[in-house]
Amino acid sequence: MDVLWDVLIIGAGPAGGLAALDCAKQGLRVMLVEQRSFPRWKVCGCCFNNQAQAILSSRGETTLFADCGGQRLDSLRLGLRGREASLALPNGYVLSRELFDQALINAAIKAGASARFQMTAQVEEARPNYRCVRLKDHQSGTTSHVNARVVLVAAGLSQRCLPQNEAGQSRIRKQSRHGAGCVVDDDTDHYPSGAIHMAIGNQGYVGLVRREDGLLNLAGAFDRDALSQGQGAVDAAQNVLNQAGFPVPPALQQGQRWQLTPALSRTSNVVAGDRFLVMGDAAGYVEPFTGEGMAWALTAGAAAAPFVLEGLERWTEDLEMRWKATLQVHIGRRQTVCRALSSVLKRPASTTVLFELVKRWPSIAESIVSSLNEEKLPSPKGEPCH
Repeated sequence: MDVLWDVLIIGAGPAGGLAALDCAKQGLRVMLVEQRSFPRWKVCGCCFNNQAQAILSSRGETTLFADCGGQRLDSLRLGLRGREASLALPNGYVLSRELFDQALINAAIKAGASARFQMTAQVEEARPNYRCVRLKDHQSGTTSHVNARVVLVAAGLSQRCLPQNEAGQSRIRKQSRHGAGCVVDDDTDHYPSGAIHMAIGNQGYVGLVRREDGLLNLAGAFDRDALSQGQGAVDAAQNVLNQAGFPVPPALQQGQRWQLTPALSRTSNVVAGDRFLVMGDAAGYVEPFTGEGMAWALTAGAAAAPFVLEGLERWTEDLEMRWKATLQVHIGRRQTVCRALSSVLKRPASTTVLFELVKRWPSIAESIVSSLNEEKLPSPKGEPCH
């Protein structure tokens, strides 16, 4: 007889990984499905703020960053038209996604979760007490079906795991920028560890951080037009760095492999349905700046288990509405601040005004950053906690 999984999680990023860990610790039968092989690199700033650390600590992963060699972050260095400003960052960390995601998955497996990689998942029809999910193995090309009483969809910005009639629409915001990133071997002293180096240009921005292995991680958000010109992301990044007055790492011009993302700023009008919950980037995203993206994903992952446990007993429309409210309270309100900053940075005049304010009154900007870092844990009872 086929195993009926309590919860099947699609996507092994921070949201899916933490949800798998949390649900496994509750004694549930957890299957985690990921389309790529691990460890893997992906476009990301690799920064974790105070909220991200609080979430991990609340789940018993208090030493994950230290165990993986994560580097402390204490400042944000901004560059605009040859001028610089610095802000203090409260309790930040840098850790590569290769190490972080793998460590989180290892913890979930140790807690009892089952993980399958290089496998695509497609949610199929709903049955009275479970969902059927079709799996395709990338290596063998074979397909199989599994059943799960609850499905968590954490499959990224452009997830297409749900049936078309249930998936709703992902609305991309006007003038949304696209992400791009790479890792370079840079032995210069222009970008020391301990800081996020943020270069601001006319058609985007680039964040540079020194990873635990000494490599330099670049992650940017660019106007679509900037990525369609010349050598794409390479030229876009160099233009932003030059405009900001930051030196271009020599290795950036040596044919580095860049990854691109779909449009970043988007909202989804469906985050829950018949025995499924959508979480992480798949539920909506805004361009982040100082580690907010990872905190949002981990917060969603930490919020899921109470809803899963309740749904195993009885799935209701009220549960779905409370999940939507939980995402709004714990993530949506924080994203509002980043959305406002993103809008400002798309206008040269307003960017200049904001930069002057940061230079003159850094404490105001630091209070905004602190608000994005504020610890707020999801309710263990599945309530939004207004």
